[in-house]
Order: sequence, then structure tokens, then C-alpha cells
Amino acid sequence: MMFVSLGLGAVMAMALIVTLSLLTGGKVTSGETPPVSALVGTRLPAVSGVGLNGGMVHAPWTTGHPTVVVFYASFCEPCKRELPKVTRYLDHHDLGRVRVIGVDATDTREAGTSFSRASGVTFPVIFDPSADITSGIFHFVGLPETVYVSGTGEVRQVTTGATTVAGLKAGIALLR
Repeated sequence: MMFVSLGLGAVMAMALIVTLSLLTGGKVTSGETPPVSALVGTRLPAVSGVGLNGGMVHAPWTTGHPTVVVFYASFCEPCKRELPKVTRYLDHHDLGRVRVIGVDATDTREAGTSFSRASGVTFPVIFDPSADITSGIFHFVGLPETVYVSGTGEVRQVTTGATTVAGLKAGIALLR
């Protein structure tokens, strides 16, 4: 009898939470559809920065190339799992006109270089130690993030948190 009472109490509490949320304008979701980033649909400025390995790295969308931008850092635990998978996929698939750049945020050059090398990164990476690009232009507060940008600089999709190979494939398909 006690379990029935607890079960009814839990159901009633959940119904009350949903009702109050709906009445106060909140949205109740099952968690299956991720929220859409405020960046989607916006046009990005020309972005460039000093490369992790020297030289300058420029945003490929400024020359008409659709672009995948991968934001990461050496100390980021989800990045440590994500980046090697992303680089393996990119190394073994023809992306056509789609280009890939990375942004190593709030790292030291030594840590970023070591982590990028260990993860198999072969694409150009902007070194962003002060998060001027990561936080200033893209308004990200956490890592990893993956941004899919059209050849005209329009953000088509943003993946917050670690992306999967399936998510990467789907994002690249949006750019073709």
C-alpha cells in the first residue's frame, strides 16, 4: 500500500510541475531535441588568428568554402574523447569543398600543441588563449562546440557538447 501511495505522489508531483511550467510559459521537453543555438541563421564576420603551429589561420567561409569549426581545449574531458574520433572521420572521408578549422581555447600553446598532435589533428587550428574568438565572437562558455558554417558565412548548425560521428556527418551534409 505504501508503494502505491508513493507512486501516486510522484505522478501528482510530476503533473503539477508540468502544469506550472506550461502556465508560466516554460517548455517541457523530453530531452530528445537539443535547443537551437542563437547563432543559427546569423552571419559570421571574417575570423582569423595566429595558428597553433604558427602562421595565420583565416576563416574559409570568407573565400566561399563551407566550414566546420571545432572548438576544443586540452583540459576538456569531453574534448579528449571527441577530438580523436572527429579527426579519424575527417582523415578518411572526402569533404569536397567543405573545410575544417579548429579553435584551441584558453590553453597554453604547449598543452594545445601536444593535445592536438596526440588527437591526430591535421586541420589548421587558431590558438585562442584568451577566448577572444570562442567567447567574444561565438559567445561560447563551455567546450567542446562544433559550428557548421555555409560558404557565405551563415551559421547552419551548432552542436553543443561532444559531437558524434553521426552528428558530424549530418552537419557536413547540411553544408553540401
